[in-house]
Amino acid sequence: MSEFDSYAIPITGPATSSFAVTPSDNDDLPQKVRMVTLSGEGVLTYHNWRGDTCTTNSLPSGSYPMFAQRILATGTTATGLTGWT
Repeated sequence: MSEFDSYAIPITGPATSSFAVTPSDNDDLPQKVRMVTLSGEGVLTYHNWRGDTCTTNSLPSGSYPMFAQRILATGTTATGLTGWT
């Protein structure tokens, strides 16, 4: 048990885990994410927490805060995606 186990993590708090993201037009992410890291620049098309489809402009490599439940294959050109929960 960690000294932090009794604390609630606020929605604006740090991520606690991450996983590789494979964009899919049909499948939600295994967990909703609060941030996505791109290792290769490009566009992200995703469903936000309400299910609305959102599309970014072309983004450089980096980490971007966003609430996403699905990263769509159609329209996404960014590569090397990591989701942070």
